[in-house]
Amino acid sequence: MVKDVASAEDVADGTVAQFGDKRCVYYDGYWIRHYTPPPDDLHARKVLIDSLTRRLFHHTEPGINTPGDRLDRAREAFQKEIEPSRRRVNAAMLAGALFNRATDIFTAIVELGEHGVEISSDNELMLKCERYFQEALELGKQVKHYSGHEGIDELWGEPFKAFALPIPVFYESRYLKIAQSMRDIDAIASVMCDVIGAVSGFADSVPLIHAFQEQAKLESETMRSDPKIFEVWPSYVAAGEALLSYAPTGPRNDALHREVGALLKDGKALIGYIAGARVPMPKSSRQYMDACMVFEGTRRPMLHAAV
Repeated sequence: MVKDVASAEDVADGTVAQFGDKRCVYYDGYWIRHYTPPPDDLHARKVLIDSLTRRLFHHTEPGINTPGDRLDRAREAFQKEIEPSRRRVNAAMLAGALFNRATDIFTAIVELGEHGVEISSDNELMLKCERYFQEALELGKQVKHYSGHEGIDELWGEPFKAFALPIPVFYESRYLKIAQSMRDIDAIASVMCDVIGAVSGFADSVPLIHAFQEQAKLESETMRSDPKIFEVWPSYVAAGEALLSYAPTGPRNDALHREVGALLKDGKALIGYIAGARVPMPKSSRQYMDACMVFEGTRRPMLHAAV
């Protein structure tokens, strides 16, 4: 339903509205750039799963994009490994192999369909594809983000959702995750402004934090295939560079300024990770905000007296 924003009250999730030339949908407190779902057919589903596959491996740790034809070897290595840290990596490699095998099978199903061969939902190929996605989802909980931060196992669930759910329903689930990501970005930026902005010499970083915060939310809602990305991405990168290049004003306190600079750099990076993955990172967000609170508590007597 398209709604007149100016008169909207108690906006319901799923409400669509126009903001100038930007069409948005409302979910969980946020207006998010709206995209019309493609036709719900096998080909569109394959294109969507392929895109999710590339995104998954882009945002996860290196070395786990195991080809589907090496599934048996990956499983054998995982079953044999007993050392915990190595077993976790073997689990990640097995998840990658399962994921790729599932997409290989689904590609074959789509190709058969294009040649007029119909594959029913209870066909053994479809059932095997579903099993591989589900197993990859479970093992994906052990996979880390490429930064070494917590795993973002929700990314592993998206291809299975794209396989199992109607495409419009899948799009709705993505809007909810983007809204949750925006909420994390806002929470992190708020703590950065409160803590970093209170340090002598860093007050002028607050507008830069806000600018990056807003650009990160725009980046999180914009598909790479959207022509708008040629406006959104440069603005996002420029805002991040401006924030990282900020130099404190006034008298120097090298030890304190290094500590605050590290908090600023880590906060900027975490916001970027969330915006890029488009899923929340609750553990990493909590750890960062806790670090800010510890800094504020231990350094409070010095914040306005730093010289």
